[in-house]
Amino acid sequence: MTTILIADDEPLLRAELREALVLLWPEAHIVAEAADGLAALRLGRELAPDIAFLDIRMPGLDGLALAQVFGASTHIVFVTAHQEHAVAAFEQGAVDYVIKPISMERLARTVARMRDRLRQPPPDLGPLMQRLATNLARPAPSWLQASVGSAIHFIDLADVIYFCADAKYTRVVTDGMEAHIRLSLKELGEALDGAAFWQVHRGYVVAVKRIASAVRAEDGGLWVHLRGHSARLPVSQRFQYLFRGM
Repeated sequence: MTTILIADDEPLLRAELREALVLLWPEAHIVAEAADGLAALRLGRELAPDIAFLDIRMPGLDGLALAQVFGASTHIVFVTAHQEHAVAAFEQGAVDYVIKPISMERLARTVARMRDRLRQPPPDLGPLMQRLATNLARPAPSWLQASVGSAIHFIDLADVIYFCADAKYTRVVTDGMEAHIRLSLKELGEALDGAAFWQVHRGYVVAVKRIASAVRAEDGGLWVHLRGHSARLPVSQRFQYLFRGM
């Protein structure tokens, strides 16, 4: 029986991928799911799955690093929101890929190719990992475009206090305005400088320099209080490691 590991930090994406794989590959067995790279590393070493579906961007350890660890024993399928990563992977012919949001038609083709590839050992992923790592190392943007009504504003990232998920868009909050970006918070977070912006919740990314304090509530929850702004932002359990000692 073919065994599969799914690693992605988005619970809805993991559930969608799991359900799709059950329909398209019913004889395969999904042995585990992981919400971050470190959990995926532990499960991969413990279970040695035949195939790993890895999100390229995950907290703890990204999919590229995991692919290099798993490469000798596990076939890799990258899960990514960025077409350029998928194109690079596919051109190398070393791994397959799934683009977010997941297309059943595209996933069906991936399943068909993985059935064939299981007849051979996993390929050497070194050259591909180097190329993808170079792409990921591109400098983060310093400004962005956001909409307020019919107007498009150019916002310096240095002025941003926090970003908030808002349906299919992202709300950006500065001292002087609130606007919307035509990107999901997940997509935006992947482009930001991780040292300057922290994701503290699935719905919030905050500018580190605007964090005044993190306060533990009576119910055990953790809240970020902002410098010069009245909002307070929740910190989910998976991101509380950012505030060590709290």
